[in-house]
Amino acid sequence: MPRHLFVTGTDTGIGKTHGAQTLVHAFRQAGERVAGMKPVASGSARLREGLRNQDALDLQAASDPQPPYDLVNPIALAEAVSPHLAAAREGVTVAWEPMDAAFAALGRDYDRVVVEGVGGWMVPLSDTISAEALPIRWKLPVVMVVGVRLGCISHARLTARAIQADGCHLAGWIANLVEPDMLLRDENVDTLRRLLPAPCLGVLPWRVAPADAALLLDLAPLA
Repeated sequence: MPRHLFVTGTDTGIGKTHGAQTLVHAFRQAGERVAGMKPVASGSARLREGLRNQDALDLQAASDPQPPYDLVNPIALAEAVSPHLAAAREGVTVAWEPMDAAFAALGRDYDRVVVEGVGGWMVPLSDTISAEALPIRWKLPVVMVVGVRLGCISHARLTARAIQADGCHLAGWIANLVEPDMLLRDENVDTLRRLLPAPCLGVLPWRVAPADAALLLDLAPLA
């Protein structure tokens, strides 16, 4: 199995970056050179150095050694909307060349690259490229981050079904406790453990730093 991974989520705003960062730290703690990557990111601030997306900056900071920003996030878009809409409004072409080149460069220099997608599994990046095309093209196993909140069981099962229908390997999933006061939270996680066709790699507590949460992950299914 390839050592690099693709991280997707059951929706936007469910802590996908937190899950990806936690994976980066977990592999680092296992002694690997690891880089985080977010090929396309919308919602970026205009700084002196150029457009910078906070999720991509967080992945860059988690990486060791830290790669150049342009490799972590080769396509940055300003507006915090769906990437295909942001790209069209900003006159940016979302193309494979810069993404392929960045992924190849990271793959040469690191033991493992943790690639984070955008939003959910099928977010359009352009008129011709959709988020699920990234793991398909790069032949990456998928880790799904489940935001544990009302509706998560259906969202997780649908996402898992889509991942498998697209011919990708769902290597595992991470429960992210985004609503600590959720009614029957633990029972929802237990239900997901029974119904999802992949192992649970861990449960991330509310507001625990990725470097600390990494200790809670089981990396064995990703070896």
